[in-house]
Amino acid sequence: MPGPEHFEIHAETYERARPPYPAQLWARLAELGLLVPGARVLELGAGTGQATGPMVDAGARVLAVEPGAELAGRLRRRFPQVEVRVGTAERAPLPTAAFEVAVAATSVHWFDLDAVLPRVHRALVPGGWFAVWRNVFGDPSVPPTPFRERVAQITAHRREPPRPGPGELDTTAWVERLTRSGHFSPRHVEQFPWAIELSTEEVRDLFTTFSNWDAAEVAEAAGAVEELGGRVLEHYLTPLIVLQRAGGP
Repeated sequence: MPGPEHFEIHAETYERARPPYPAQLWARLAELGLLVPGARVLELGAGTGQATGPMVDAGARVLAVEPGAELAGRLRRRFPQVEVRVGTAERAPLPTAAFEVAVAATSVHWFDLDAVLPRVHRALVPGGWFAVWRNVFGDPSVPPTPFRERVAQITAHRREPPRPGPGELDTTAWVERLTRSGHFSPRHVEQFPWAIELSTEEVRDLFTTFSNWDAAEVAEAAGAVEELGGRVLEHYLTPLIVLQRAGGP
């Protein structure tokens, strides 16, 4: 199975190509009282800062944990006011009861949750929040566009086993997995549809960052965009799960 080291290899492309999270996500986090000035936030799997930047802009004080040294270096250069620690969510040293909010943005599927959930629980203050979300690249509720039909054709021949754990849009299963240990309780679940127009080169870059796409498949996807006129409209989803820290030490 591909691993997160793929992102380290493509760090420059990742920083350039990964789209931002939708504005309605940030509005909801603010409405829920998670994203407020002065909030102490622990971000796990921060990458190059697609989630870090809006949190900093909202006045949060962020400690970002990122296992890739190159990704972490880019994160530091973009946001010098953020404390960045190179390490995994499973092993990076974390202070106890130091954060009101923890965040995992398009990263929780890489975690050993049996190890990570107790660590996040300890790092949060009583009543603290754990917000988990991801960008899902493709909205199955939207009729397939010609480009999405081509993407389906490209991936149809794959024979590798699916990634362990719930599927990208199996939010109910993710809530169960994130709460079964008793460290957290669900408080808010929602998903945000959005769309973005991408050029041939933007599709080439973005799909290069996908850990389950090889170079030949990326070239085929970029070629499909070119054949379709050089720009395509992509429909994406961002599921959000907000959990609250359960009582106890």
